Amino acid sequence: MKNKHILIVTSEFPPQPGGIGNHAYHLALSLCAANYSVQVIADQRSLTGEEEAVFDEALPFTVVRIQRYKQRFKMYLKRIVATNKIFSNASHVIATGKFSLWNVAFINLFKPRKTLAVVHGSEVNFKSVLLRKSIDMALKKMDTIVAVSKYTKSFMSHLNKEVVVIPNGIQLENWGTENLPEIIVKGNPVLTTVGRVSSRKGQLQVIQQIPELLKQFPELHYHCVGIPTEAAVFLEKAKSLGVAKHITFHGSVTDAMLKQTLLQTDVFVMLSAESETGDVEGFGIAILEANALGIPAIGSLNCGIEDAIKPNVSGVLIDAENTEAFKKGIGSILQSKETFTIEAKKWAKEHDWATIIKRYIALLS
Repeated sequence: MKNKHILIVTSEFPPQPGGIGNHAYHLALSLCAANYSVQVIADQRSLTGEEEAVFDEALPFTVVRIQRYKQRFKMYLKRIVATNKIFSNASHVIATGKFSLWNVAFINLFKPRKTLAVVHGSEVNFKSVLLRKSIDMALKKMDTIVAVSKYTKSFMSHLNKEVVVIPNGIQLENWGTENLPEIIVKGNPVLTTVGRVSSRKGQLQVIQQIPELLKQFPELHYHCVGIPTEAAVFLEKAKSLGVAKHITFHGSVTDAMLKQTLLQTDVFVMLSAESETGDVEGFGIAILEANALGIPAIGSLNCGIEDAIKPNVSGVLIDAENTEAFKKGIGSILQSKETFTIEAKKWAKEHDWATIIKRYIALLS
């Protein structure tokens, strides 16, 4: 017999990439595994919708996809209509992503249900005062607010509402290393960042410091794995610094290639920075995924990454622009590689969704 019926309204969902979508997917899967009845409302992000149809067919819960339109307002209206239609059947509604917060808060005015907002970071750091105020209004209507990090929670202190911090999780069983292709990843040491190549993910922060890093680590090579959104611009910067031969942009790769690249990585690096629009790193799930394979990380202070790294245990936290701290961090990890590897795996295990979901279930109870 199924438990409560949970509706998850999300701005992103696989198979297309995105941290919010990854979180919503694993939240839905984990609730389903805990015998909850789950339904998801998410956008169709591919042109034809075929990718989503194939993906959704294999899921143990239903997904209502909002058809893609060139006119964005049509999608907004369709989301509201679809959410309104299903709302009454749910015992709890979980909203994740900015439009979902507005959508759920609005419909809840007319069809009150138990509501839970998951806040990742950028939704509460808009530069526009009007947008910030509108998100504040939506959050004040929610019964429960979950932040994925203490950093994200800090943006909501003015709301005078309780905010529960539940960190992002990973599906440890997906990080096995059987039957991987054999590849050679050049560099000594090997530094790797996984994520969309963009200002927020911090690849440029690393590239700008490579000239100094090479003075201590002359064979260092930096590997960037992920959608190459700003790769061309960053490569030009690398050329101007004379370090292009020490950098490889791999683009998107298969899961098997990603794992093999990480297994040959010495230090995972994520020096995330706030974008001009206020987009911030709310947590840094890719760090835990590297940790699951025993790869320690160096990440930046003053963002959600502070919650993704256990300082001097699973990795090192530094000021993203402090090259001396960066060099020292690499050195300390290489010097105690075996200890960092063991502790990184332990840290990842603490964030397995099988453990994380218990904290959500406690809130839904």
